Amino acid sequence: MTRPRISARISAISESATLAVDAKAKAMKADGRPVIGFGAGEPDFPTPDYIVAAAIEACRNPRFHKYTPAGGLPELKQAIAEKTRRDSGFEVDASQVLVTNGGKQAVYEAFATLLDPGDEVLVVAPYWTTYPEAIKLAGGVQVDVVTDETTGYLASVEQLEAARTERTKVLLFVSPSNPTGAVYSPEQVEEIGRWAAEHGLWVVTDEIYEHLIYGDATFTSIATAVPELRDHVLVLNGVAKTYAMTGWRVGWLIGPKDVVKAATNLQSHATSNVSNVAQVAALAAVSGDLSAVARMREAFDRRRQTMVRMLNEIPGVVCPEPFGAFYVYPSVKALLGKEIRGRRPQTSAELAELILEEAEVALVPGEAFGTPGYFRLSYALGDDDLVEGVSRLAKLLAEAH
Repeated sequence: MTRPRISARISAISESATLAVDAKAKAMKADGRPVIGFGAGEPDFPTPDYIVAAAIEACRNPRFHKYTPAGGLPELKQAIAEKTRRDSGFEVDASQVLVTNGGKQAVYEAFATLLDPGDEVLVVAPYWTTYPEAIKLAGGVQVDVVTDETTGYLASVEQLEAARTERTKVLLFVSPSNPTGAVYSPEQVEEIGRWAAEHGLWVVTDEIYEHLIYGDATFTSIATAVPELRDHVLVLNGVAKTYAMTGWRVGWLIGPKDVVKAATNLQSHATSNVSNVAQVAALAAVSGDLSAVARMREAFDRRRQTMVRMLNEIPGVVCPEPFGAFYVYPSVKALLGKEIRGRRPQTSAELAELILEEAEVALVPGEAFGTPGYFRLSYALGDDDLVEGVSRLAKLLAEAH
């Protein structure tokens, strides 16, 4: 009997669609093609100087040349607890914090710690590409709650209740959202949180975009809005988006002490401690003020408005205004099946491929986020590239007939 070379569990994992698009765009650029990439979700700003300086100093300190506690540097865990109190009003102790290798490890460890095989997780679609794979690896069953542009990609309690079964254990709650930029109002957050508490559900809330909010929108942590959830909520966060530190790989998980202890045990065998130099950089970030993110947010807001306006001027494209993160999620359903340069793309994935080849613009199709018929475009790139990229897109799509 010939046994498979790769386990069924790992074979079932899909490549990150967003990173795949970004890699293809970079490969085309390396071949000399002037590709403009709207795929990757990372700020185009450098990490602030004071954070870099802290990391350089850490390199010289022999203490950080050795193993440190698997769950994080004590001073960083304390600083994260204080930052959480400052930014969302959620009171936690340092023992309730686990420092992880980026937000993705926090996502995986949250589901690995909570789920047994067959446990169901309610996931609002469109969703970030990593959530389904983390749930699947943990043996969980994803139950999609599908939203669209008519509601601004916001799920209602009625939709959530319709999807709940006796096997539902977790609600994944994300506001601001990747990929849509949707932000729930304080009233909606409280209503959903109270519904989850009433039914004894765990809530895993990803707050990585908490500081990237625009217009009249406000960030509300479900952990703060509904105090009775306190013993059944895990908060995921990190420094990547707020401080332009995507490559430093520092995230965290906050929750009840027993869950955090269990997740720390898992991490102690999987990776042990996060790089000490990166942890010291994160300490400088979360201990400092928010002036760096304020400057980035101003630029993102300008680009957001420009992109929404330009996309809505393209016939067949409908782009709701996002109020958080740095993405737009326009519908392109009206363009599917139309002829463009001798081809008739039937799906948003086929249309995205055509756009990359013909207009040299890279974007991620909605298939990657659980809702075909859409694109995700990041506006975390320079103003000139943004205008040039959307202009190329408009010129090509104007040929659709």
